[in-house]
Amino acid sequence: MQELEKRINDLEVKFSFQDDLINELNLIVAKQEVKISEMVEYLKHLSESSEPGSTLDNEKPPHY
Repeated sequence: MQELEKRINDLEVKFSFQDDLINELNLIVAKQEVKISEMVEYLKHLSESSEPGSTLDNEKPPHY
């Protein structure tokens, strides 16, 4: 019986760590989602504010 209790206790400890890790990863993913949304909006703003037909690839650096 002692062995069974030890195994159950070990499983409970592992579950607790996994639960904490899942919650932490969920927070990280939520923060990344917000950051990605901000970046998408920024890129939309950049593309809307640039002149039609011009791309950054075709522009010469200022020292030319």
